[in-house]
Amino acid sequence: MSKYMLLIYGNEQRWETISPEEMAEIDAGHVAFQKQAGDRVLAAGQLEPSSTATTVRGDGSAPAVTDGPFLETKEVVGGFYLLEAADLDEAVALSRVLAEARHEHSGIEIKPLVQHA
Repeated sequence: MSKYMLLIYGNEQRWETISPEEMAEIDAGHVAFQKQAGDRVLAAGQLEPSSTATTVRGDGSAPAVTDGPFLETKEVVGGFYLLEAADLDEAVALSRVLAEARHEHSGIEIKPLVQHA
């Protein structure tokens, strides 16, 4: 089994205006995903807005701590799953259960974890 990080991206401004019906659809997708994936979900979480982020970044000397991610993008990471799956095909199939895979303002990035010997 391999491990995959599913990063759920979306437009943070759009998330702030989601209708109750759309939120119910998204929540139902997460319930269905967790039911289908079962104990293959190793960790999961929804993240606070990017305005609460702190960045630690080095310049070759002492790391500096700053507020925010300072990224030039309208899509941010809003949540994640750490998933164990037989292969990428299984991780993709499971991710399609999530409503974020179908909405125009969201998407899911699937990245394999490096397997150290």
